[in-house]
Amino acid sequence: MSATRLDGKKIALKIRAEVAQSVQKFVEDGNAAPKLAAVLVGDDPASQVYVRNKERACEKAGIASRLDRMPASTTPAELLARIDELNSDQSVNGILVQLPLPQIEGDGPALDEREVLDAIDPLKDVDAFSPINVGLLMQGRPRFLPCTPHGIVQMLHRCDIETAGKHVVVVGRSEIVGKPMAMMLAQKDSTCGPQTANATVTIAHSRTSNLKEVCLSADILIAAVGRPEMIRGDMIRPGAVVVDVGINRVGDRLVGDVAFDEAAETASAITPVPGGVGPLTIAMLLHNTLLAAKLQSGQ
Repeated sequence: MSATRLDGKKIALKIRAEVAQSVQKFVEDGNAAPKLAAVLVGDDPASQVYVRNKERACEKAGIASRLDRMPASTTPAELLARIDELNSDQSVNGILVQLPLPQIEGDGPALDEREVLDAIDPLKDVDAFSPINVGLLMQGRPRFLPCTPHGIVQMLHRCDIETAGKHVVVVGRSEIVGKPMAMMLAQKDSTCGPQTANATVTIAHSRTSNLKEVCLSADILIAAVGRPEMIRGDMIRPGAVVVDVGINRVGDRLVGDVAFDEAAETASAITPVPGGVGPLTIAMLLHNTLLAAKLQSGQ
C-alpha cells in the first residue's frame, strides 16, 4: 500500500485565498483592515523565521501587521506592560506572543509563558491560549479555535475524511495541540460539519505503557509528541489515516514525529513534513484575526 499524501500546503493556500476575499469584503463594507500584532522577545532564529512568515501571510491576505521586537533581557513587567498597551490599542485586533520565550540570564525574574498568555485580552487572543477561550472550547461554544488543531480539522474536512464514529488516537497532551485537538474531535458538533466531530478519542503520550497497541487501534492517528520519528510503521494499523504535527530538526533534515517512509507503506493517507500541517497553522491564524476584527466591530 502506498499512502495518499495530504497536501497541507495546497489546502492552506485555498483557505488563505478565502480569507483574503473575506477581508476585502470586510474593508469594502467600511471597516479598517484587520490588524495582527506579534511580540517577539529575543533573537531566536527559528522564531524570527516564523514571525516573518506570518507577516508575509498577513500582507497577502490584506491584513495589517505590527511586529514589536523586544530584547532577550526584557523583564516580565516590561513584557506585560507591552501586552497591556496592545490590549488597549483599538487598531489592533489580534495579539500573539511568539513562543518559546527566552530565559533571562543572571538573577533577573524569568518570563512565565502562562502569565504572559493569560494577560492577552481574550477578544484578541487569536492563538486561543487564554483560559477563557480554552474554557469556551471545552463547553462546545468556542470563540476562537486554536490554529493547529483547527487546521487539522479543516484538512480532514476538505479531504473528505470523516471522524464521526471513528477511533482517533492523539499522541501528545500539549495545551497547544494535543488537548484541544482531542476536545474538538470529540464534540457533538463541529464548525466544519458533523463529519469532523463525534469521534471516540484517546489521548496517549510518551509515557503511555502500551503505546504501540494504542496506536494500532486508531482509525486516525495524530502524532504531536515532539520526538523525531517516534511513531514507527509497525505502530500503524493498515489503512489508517496519519496526521504528523511534529517538526524536528535532525542534522540537516526536517522530520516529523512519524517515520514517514515506514508509515506510508501501511497508512491510507498521511501528511508529509514539511508541507503538511505547518502551512495550515498560519492560514487559521489569518482566519482568527479576521474573526477577531468582526467580533470587535460588533459583527
